[in-house]
Amino acid sequence: MEITYEWRGDFDNAELNALHAEAFNHRPLQEDWKAQVERHSLGWVCARDGGELVGFVNVPWDGGIHAFLLDTMVSAKAGRQGIGTRLAVVAVDEARDTDCEWLHVDFDDHLRGFYFEACGFTPTNAGLIKLA
Repeated sequence: MEITYEWRGDFDNAELNALHAEAFNHRPLQEDWKAQVERHSLGWVCARDGGELVGFVNVPWDGGIHAFLLDTMVSAKAGRQGIGTRLAVVAVDEARDTDCEWLHVDFDDHLRGFYFEACGFTPTNAGLIKLA
């Protein structure tokens, strides 16, 4: 397996919807990811094994100094090979090359080790309100 990583890499909605469904354990949806990331994101990283999309992370932003790491996903067959960590590293490196000053992430408790240890995020206080 030779994985390539590309900032603002090309993808089609069907393959990203399939990857998202697998990663987040839901039925495949028909989201227009291309329109979403082109409208709201500083960038995104695609990981490919040959032509197959095996990983993805989105980096939306506020148009100013804050960016956010969202939807980190790796296919099950490509898991546990450091792909998720590399997706985050590429995203961090590319975000550093912009005027953004902060990269935020939130996650479920079982992912603490991944984001704090493997990816280098620092624990911080944050708040959350469930809207729906």
